[in-house]
Amino acid sequence: MDVLTDIITKDAPTALAVGGLIIGFAFGWIVFATNFCTMGSISDFMSFGDFRRFRAWVLAGAVALIGTQMLQMAGLVDLSKSMYLTASFNWFGNLVGGLMFGFGMVLAGGCASKNLARLGGGDLRALVTLLVIALFAYMAMGGLLGPIRNWLDQTTAINLANLKIGTQGLGTVANHYLGLSVARADVVLALAIAGLALLYCFADAAFRGSPVQVWSGIGVGLCVVAGWALTGLAFDELAERPTAPISLTYVRPTGDTVEWLQRFTAARIPGFGVATVLGAILGAFVAAKASGRFQLTTFADVRDMLRNLGGAALMGVGGVMALGCTIGQAVTGISTLAAGSFVTFAAIVFGGIAGMKYMERLLVADV
Repeated sequence: MDVLTDIITKDAPTALAVGGLIIGFAFGWIVFATNFCTMGSISDFMSFGDFRRFRAWVLAGAVALIGTQMLQMAGLVDLSKSMYLTASFNWFGNLVGGLMFGFGMVLAGGCASKNLARLGGGDLRALVTLLVIALFAYMAMGGLLGPIRNWLDQTTAINLANLKIGTQGLGTVANHYLGLSVARADVVLALAIAGLALLYCFADAAFRGSPVQVWSGIGVGLCVVAGWALTGLAFDELAERPTAPISLTYVRPTGDTVEWLQRFTAARIPGFGVATVLGAILGAFVAAKASGRFQLTTFADVRDMLRNLGGAALMGVGGVMALGCTIGQAVTGISTLAAGSFVTFAAIVFGGIAGMKYMERLLVADV
């Protein structure tokens, strides 16, 4: 492991770019090949009572949680350096941003990661959707909408440091209120949460009898673990510009990708996030071509385009407010045991349900 660490840290930017491309490729291939889709999972259980794809999403989170906590126990990643485990509990952003993202992904026919896979499969609607997500994400971070978003954060966020709680990690909270060591609390909570999630998934006979759903959840979860391992090993606090450990997330990195494409000569090596975006598109493209499912498609009509644009805008702003998406928070964030990630996951689901009900009303009105 020391040899691997030396190789990665010797040229961390290149290692993060190459590794991110490989991990993103695997993710994109899995999503396209297995039809892993968080929006689709909500549609499935609302329309047909089929929870298999939803359980695959939950399984991905459980696998990521177990694997990531094992990495932390082994000292391969310091999750306390990640953006998730801050002392600022932005419950409003997690809740409202998650609701916006969940509603938006229904209007846009899928979340950010699903649209990357769709683009790889030749869906030109996804290209427009991703560009709009990128635009509105940057507007919400530091652009036109940035001051409003920042004011809401400052007004509503709870500073846990005032309560003498170091971070919003559930293990840290348990340490404060129950006196358990953070490390022990993390292990106990990870085992309990992951155990309940696995029980929920595999107690269902239909899910057990659907290998493609089982392996899709395991595969996505392992991609997130791989991301933490790579960025954890590459992290150097003494570097001139240290890059905090992170794993798969697809809202801000989509915006970063657009910026990198425009400023390639200023920074020829893409960062980890940009590399995972490009890798996901490439992986989905290969899966689409290999299966004979690559097909160029576009919007059906003006209403279809407007609906997708509106959903993309909601995902861009909501994803920044919530600090992540269906993968960035509901799988990657949850793997850190951050309280805000659980709030965001629930909010995305409820936002998705509201979006599906809205779409149903539109269909009825059209009839």
